[in-house]
This record gives sequence, structure tokens and C-alpha cells, in this order.
Amino acid sequence: MSNKNILLYDVKAKVATIVLNRLEVRHSFNWELMKAFYESLEKADKDENVKVILLKSTGENVFSAGIDIKATTPDDVEYLGKMREIGRKITQYMLLIKKPIIAQVQGSAIGYGMELLMACDLRIFADKPIEEMFFRMPEIAISIYPQTGATILPLLAFGLNYAKYLLLTGDKIGLEDLKNLNFPTLIVTPDKLDIETKKFIRTFSKRDFSFTFLIKSTLTLMNNKMIERWYDLEDECGKVAYEKKTMGELDEYIKDLFKRYP
Repeated sequence: MSNKNILLYDVKAKVATIVLNRLEVRHSFNWELMKAFYESLEKADKDENVKVILLKSTGENVFSAGIDIKATTPDDVEYLGKMREIGRKITQYMLLIKKPIIAQVQGSAIGYGMELLMACDLRIFADKPIEEMFFRMPEIAISIYPQTGATILPLLAFGLNYAKYLLLTGDKIGLEDLKNLNFPTLIVTPDKLDIETKKFIRTFSKRDFSFTFLIKSTLTLMNNKMIERWYDLEDECGKVAYEKKTMGELDEYIKDLFKRYP
């Protein structure tokens, strides 16, 4: 598949639809998909004909498998640095953008794929058991420090205790777990996912855009400075995580963090 087809973008009836289309690699993000996705968000944000953004992916079984770790080698520091930078820009932009973002979820979301769901404002899920659809933040299990918003987003979406559980264990969770956390906005049978999502989104296209934009922006502004500081803190810790400090050195470093991030 050519790079120009890895992301699909369309505007219809005041809705900008962004579709991940790297199905052959489970919609994992390489540099080209990251760049195309960020550009699509900017395009939708600036388009005065767009009131709401819909994020979805092709296929039946996976929403996104996260970062494409096979797109480069572990020692390609420049590439990995670029990926972390744009990955942060995307999730932070999704939180701060004035237009509501709705995710249509038909399959599993892992790592960065799960981050995207947490960065969305509302989410519509196909009703599937954990054997068919699961969610996971596996970074610690594969020795990758969680960046690109991976510590901030679970905290915002679920609260402190569940954020710790997701990040420190890397365990799989299912739709039933997310239901208990009030994470899904709507759950529908898989065969009705497309039509029910369209019906749900149609309500946004009929509402006064100033109301929806200002409500989201008001809630965002209440947390804006905190969000920015959290991303900076995550970046700083991510750099130190790979320095192989001793336990004593880490202890001193963390004490200093508490002073600098009161």
C-alpha cells in the first residue's frame, strides 16, 4: 500500500472523518502515518465547515496496534526522537483542539492506539468480549518508557489508581472493565456500529457549534497549564529512564522532581 493511502480524510455534513488505513500492519503508526494524522487534525481544526471530528480505522478486529516498532531499529535515535515528539504533539493537540473528537472503536487498541482513544472526547464501541477486543498499555512490559502522553492520558481518563494499574502491569482489559469506568459513551452491536455512530454524530452537526466548542474549551482551559506541565514532566522522566541510574541516584532525582513540580 502506498503512503498516500495509509490515512483517509473526508468532510461531509459538518463531520471530518479521519480513517487509519494501515490494516496490513494493524494500523500501527510509522512516521508517515503520524505526519498524515497530525496534518489531518490541523486541517479539520481550521476548516469552518467542520463541527466535529470522527476517528476510526478500517477492518474488523483492530483499532490500532500503536507505534510501529518494526519501522526502524532500536538504535535509530533520531527517528525515535521524531516519533516521540510528533506523538506528543498529536495527543496534546487532541486534548486542546476546540472541536469534539469522537472515536469509533471496532477492535483492539494497544499502546499509542489506546492513547488516541483516551485523547478523544467521546467513544462509541462495538460490543465484543475481551477475547475479540482488548485494550492494553504494554510499554513497561517491553522495556519502553511510556511517553507521547502515556502517563497523562490514563490519569485524565480513569484517575490515579487505574492509571497506575494500566501502566505498571501492562495487563489486558476488556470492554466490561471500561464500562465500569464509564469510559464508553455508547456501546452497540458490531453490525450496527457504523449506522449508530452516524446517528450519534448527526446530533453534533445540528447543534450550535459555539456551544460545543466553548464547552470543550472551557473544560480544557481548567486543566491547560496542568496538562502542559504533565507532558513536560513525562518528557523529562523519559530521558532519565534510559540513563541506567542507580537506585540512590534515582531517589535524589525524584526528590528534585517533587521540588520542581509542586
